[in-house]
Amino acid sequence: MAGLRPHPDLPMVSQDPRDPAFIQNPYPFYRKLRALGPLVWWTEYDRAMATTQAAVSTVLRHPGMGREVPPDRRPQVTPPLEPFYAVERHSLLELEPPQHTRIRRIAMQGFGRASLARMAPEVSRISDALIDAFPSGPFDVLEAYARPLPALVVTRFFGLADDMAAQLQAWSNDMVAMYQARRNPEIEHAAGVAAAEFRDFLAEVISERRKKPGDDFLSEILSLESKGVGLSSDELISTVILLLNAGHEATVHSLGNAVARLADHPDRGLVLEPGQIEGTVEECLRFDPPLHMFSRYVYKPVDIEGVTFHAGDEIGCLLASASRDDAVWPDGDRFDPLRARRQHLAFGSGIHVCIGASLARLEMQIALPILFARCPGLKVTEPPQFADAYHFHGYERLVVEVRPANPSST
Repeated sequence: MAGLRPHPDLPMVSQDPRDPAFIQNPYPFYRKLRALGPLVWWTEYDRAMATTQAAVSTVLRHPGMGREVPPDRRPQVTPPLEPFYAVERHSLLELEPPQHTRIRRIAMQGFGRASLARMAPEVSRISDALIDAFPSGPFDVLEAYARPLPALVVTRFFGLADDMAAQLQAWSNDMVAMYQARRNPEIEHAAGVAAAEFRDFLAEVISERRKKPGDDFLSEILSLESKGVGLSSDELISTVILLLNAGHEATVHSLGNAVARLADHPDRGLVLEPGQIEGTVEECLRFDPPLHMFSRYVYKPVDIEGVTFHAGDEIGCLLASASRDDAVWPDGDRFDPLRARRQHLAFGSGIHVCIGASLARLEMQIALPILFARCPGLKVTEPPQFADAYHFHGYERLVVEVRPANPSST
């Protein structure tokens, strides 16, 4: 936030997050930051940034820091943005214990093994159906596969009709744009409208689901109300919006980045085999994560890497920098799906670790092998360009050419 005083003990760095060269390849800048130390002051953001795996992990897990905005740091909400911040006020992502603990415990019951097992064949069917519809000649695999697949998966996960997927995707895109470096009044207006429409739609769905439960996440969470441990309507709506937004945005970028990385990998067949696919997905997430920066507010004096921070300070966690840290992954700028697996931070860490990470991993572990098994000749035909959407990191378009090897059996 503008107006904060640079920390006197930190090296100062400058980098416009909307600079085209940075957007296309931020990793040389991250390497420069790590060489300066585990903590730096990024002038364009007016805040300290944790750069290494150890420093980022410490900040994410520290009990003296959190996501909830301190009262004196909360933005002044204009009427057009009131619907957006009304959703945010009850969002799991923006709360701390005890509210966070209660809501997350309830929400996690919808991500049990049975729920994921139920979704696995759905992911396979959706993947095959999308590949069946691939056009001949060059096409954007993001539009044909990486974007619709997570939208359809999360739509079915919540027991919604497939024809709602495009609308959910549009609402999600408008709301998530609020977290990008390119935020402007037009984006804010669109986010407010999307939040209001999203909220009203879910309120109606929840009302209907109470009358007629199904076999889905919403019905499972609503069933807890009879046990006295349910969520309020506002909490449930905010939780569902968070899961839809975060689950869709992160998985789209993760899939697209992975497809680009694996398209010309010499050992693609090996790294996509059943015994290796889990490691390949983790390496894809480590090497080019979908979210590059996540912040924490300091609630009481804390010491991080020998530097003291005070209540009200904000520390950014450069997840993508941490995931290239040579101290943890030797030659971290090299993509190697066969390297020894270690815990990365692509989905965060601590109490705010991504609640939908298990579903995102499931989608990638199923969708990537199906894509390349049915399309062994898939090739990227145009140099891909990353979208101007920092702190998110995903391609704007990914043009490929492919002739499916065989029709699906579904």
